[in-house]
Amino acid sequence: MENRSALLRQASIIALVGNAVLAVSKLVIGSIAGSLAVVSDGVDSSTDVAIAIMTLVIAAVVDKPGDKEHPYGHARAETMATTALAFIVFFAGAQLLLRAAGALIEGETPAMPGMLAIWVTVASVIGKLLLAWSQFAFGKRTGSAMLIANGKNMRGDVVTSVSVLVGLAITFILGIPVLDRILALLVSLWIIKNALGIFMEANTELMDGTSDRGPYAAVFTAVASIEGAGNPHRTRIRKLGARFMIDLDIEVDPDMKVSEAHEIARGVESAIKTNLLEVYDVIVHVEPRGNDEAEERYGLKPGDHEEKA
Repeated sequence: MENRSALLRQASIIALVGNAVLAVSKLVIGSIAGSLAVVSDGVDSSTDVAIAIMTLVIAAVVDKPGDKEHPYGHARAETMATTALAFIVFFAGAQLLLRAAGALIEGETPAMPGMLAIWVTVASVIGKLLLAWSQFAFGKRTGSAMLIANGKNMRGDVVTSVSVLVGLAITFILGIPVLDRILALLVSLWIIKNALGIFMEANTELMDGTSDRGPYAAVFTAVASIEGAGNPHRTRIRKLGARFMIDLDIEVDPDMKVSEAHEIARGVESAIKTNLLEVYDVIVHVEPRGNDEAEERYGLKPGDHEEKA
């Protein structure tokens, strides 16, 4: 976990420095060149700077061990940060939408943007490609939903910058400066779309849900490998940052001694931790074979994970 926190900090510093350079460049040059679309792209990069700072703070929080107030540890802070990230991106997009829409409604004929707007946008495309690649790479190495969400956000920024570049080229070719305002409007809508996507993914985890059925398959495979453990059911998996919290019921011979049933449960726990890396804890409830409880809460059993894959 210490290595993971170090990688989170490294990814955050790269994102912070890279986006700060791009944001300042686009805001300053976009203003000088008179391009609202480039300025809008610069505001989007500014939100990435705020995100990188937030990631640095979270890297220190998730490293803290469990305590009396937080027996499950502090890993869920990463999910909370991802949710905050979505709101930051959404707010930036909404502000840009209002600004671009206002400029179009006013109907003022803007001046042609300067050529500097094109060059800074080309640099933005290259820079964002490298930053998105770094965030995805670090996100996969650490299993961080926050870094992967940031990578998706930056990948969206690449599309945004390419769109701005194409729009600027068309503006210069056709000599219609109002296209810059229309382009700024489209950029803002793209930013809002990305924000909603990030929020929906984080919301699933906050509500203890998961769309990934792979971990369930690993759990059922682990149970099947332990002699005496049968009928795994009411299996529930939730994520704590990059780690899994697993609850499940198994059935054993009703005439078995408690100590023997306990050893089987320990075997199941050990097998699950072998099959699934980054497991925070496993809770195994032992029942006598053939037990039927109609009031049991919902959970998956073998076959359910395949049906929903």
